[in-house]
Amino acid sequence: MNVENQQHGSSSGNGGFEHQDLKAAAIVYFLLGLLAVTVLIQFGLAGLYDFLDKRTAAQQAPVSPLVTNAPTDTRHIPSKYPETAFPNPRLETDERTQLNEIVGTQEQTLNGYGWVDEKAGIVHIPIERAMDLIAQQGLPVRSASASGETTEAKAGAKAGTKTGSKKEKK
Repeated sequence: MNVENQQHGSSSGNGGFEHQDLKAAAIVYFLLGLLAVTVLIQFGLAGLYDFLDKRTAAQQAPVSPLVTNAPTDTRHIPSKYPETAFPNPRLETDERTQLNEIVGTQEQTLNGYGWVDEKAGIVHIPIERAMDLIAQQGLPVRSASASGETTEAKAGAKAGTKTGSKKEKK
């Protein structure tokens, strides 16, 4: 065996690589052909979509005369259309932002000061401050006479216990 063929693994004797480069003209012709095919496909798709749009518009049922605020081209929705066209409750369009606004409003109410009724002089205070005040002062306690029980109800309650004791004796 030939030692040179064993080292390079090539039996053709050309040294294991091509000695001729690609021609620049072949690369340019390939890229121009690729560009031409891309442009033809683009125009073909634009024509196909135009044909399908016309066919769909011709087969479209007429809009009911009772509908007054529907856009003619529903693929291009004007700004603020959902807010003006549909009554409440509406579907959520941006859930995360809407939820953040709701939570932010609730956090502001729970952790801030503000008026509940300015004319009556009623304010709301942060919940932490309210819990501190309740811990210091305690909860208000109603007296038995202010709890709404009348003397007749008390008398009836006493009579009920007496009748209850008679039932137990029987």
